[in-house]
Amino acid sequence: MDSRRSVKQSLPYPYDQDLSAVLRRLNRRTPGSRNRLANDPVTAAYLAAGMRLIERHLGPDAVRTAVDPEDGGSSIERPMLAFLSQRAVAAEVGRNPDPFPQLGSVSTLRSTWGCHSDFIADLLRFGLWSYHPNHCDAAEAADILGLLLDGPDLVEGIHRLGFWDLLTLVDRSRFRLELFATAASEGDEVVQKALAENYQEILEPWREICGELLGARGLRLRTGVSIDAFVDMVSAVMEGVALRVLADRGADVLDRARGRSMAGTALLALIGGCVERADRSDGLTIEESVEAMVYGTTESGRGGRGAAAVRDGLVVTR
Repeated sequence: MDSRRSVKQSLPYPYDQDLSAVLRRLNRRTPGSRNRLANDPVTAAYLAAGMRLIERHLGPDAVRTAVDPEDGGSSIERPMLAFLSQRAVAAEVGRNPDPFPQLGSVSTLRSTWGCHSDFIADLLRFGLWSYHPNHCDAAEAADILGLLLDGPDLVEGIHRLGFWDLLTLVDRSRFRLELFATAASEGDEVVQKALAENYQEILEPWREICGELLGARGLRLRTGVSIDAFVDMVSAVMEGVALRVLADRGADVLDRARGRSMAGTALLALIGGCVERADRSDGLTIEESVEAMVYGTTESGRGGRGAAAVRDGLVVTR
């Protein structure tokens, strides 16, 4: 046991961390035995092998294998998650660097996780958890958060947030892993549950940040918009822009040289539609505010102090 603990402590980050709260599908009956298995170096060896395969097949620099080398590389393998088969993972363990264990077998993999869906679910959890910002990213995030909460230019802070968060999606394997796992999880309740849990864990800090930002800036969400709904919309915007970047590299949605992206603009548009001054609230829902902007009043006759009226073809504000 001491030797295994020593090996565990010598593993690189984040494999040296306590993984008992991350790995939830291990094939053990008692909490104590699951905790021990979660922190066993052999378990880390299979996770490391799986993560390397993900980087190799899904990362920004993924290796593409031509099905027919004579067609100029136009035809490549598209294996979905076949590259994470039990045999492939067990074989990849043998390529682990020191100090990871390097003896892998399908039987050990099956004894650690009861079925392959359990392994994929835990690998997914670990993959998303392990892609938490590194030190440099954390410093950048703290700088952006400070700019959002009390900086002199909130709009610049939103643009920087959109650009930074977009890069964390498109420049790493995590987002690609989510996309592939989502597509491959149809009918697999274990993997679907892992995806849902990951979303909740990822979005929870953003709920706190959004609440803190609104309070610090004297803002509030419009009537009918909950903090959960707002954060879900932010997530949808970010992932939608990231998907566009990956699908169309020529699209004018990400300018690395200027540090700008469509994500920042979309976030500002979302704030403009869902947020209002707490001390000058018109009490209108999003639907009512649009009606007031277009028609000068809502169906119920409510205009509100911030409602727009149309006069002589011009939109003015009451």
